[in-house]
Amino acid sequence: MAMVDIDHFKRVNDSHGHDIGDQVLKMVASCLANVKGGGKAFRYGGEEFTVVFSGKQRDHALSHLEELRINISRSVFSLRSKPRPKKKPKKIASKNTKPKTLKVTVSMGVAEHFERKQTAAQVVKEADTALCFNLSLYRGRC
Repeated sequence: MAMVDIDHFKRVNDSHGHDIGDQVLKMVASCLANVKGGGKAFRYGGEEFTVVFSGKQRDHALSHLEELRINISRSVFSLRSKPRPKKKPKKIASKNTKPKTLKVTVSMGVAEHFERKQTAAQVVKEADTALCFNLSLYRGRC
């Protein structure tokens, strides 16, 4: 299993507002929903998600998690300068202006359930510890 954290999410909310933060959460969730290799993604809380590979070994999950991480970092998140009108405008705005984009990356911590005496809570804690380690040193990595 993996714990996934959106890098600098508080900064996104503080700089761009909670509406943009919500859209970033939806974008990341959408990317995570496309996990391959038998993984299933869930919202854990705040800006954290978990991806579970039931019955799979850590090495099997890592390549799929790395693919997810790269896909999220390559996704373009466009910031609109003005709120969208409720009705389609009669005059289309100039397409010469490029929208501002926001770079979204995630960090991950991975753990494996390999002992019968190990509880699910212990595996989650181990993955969270790995995530904290990656956040402190590497941000944007598995």
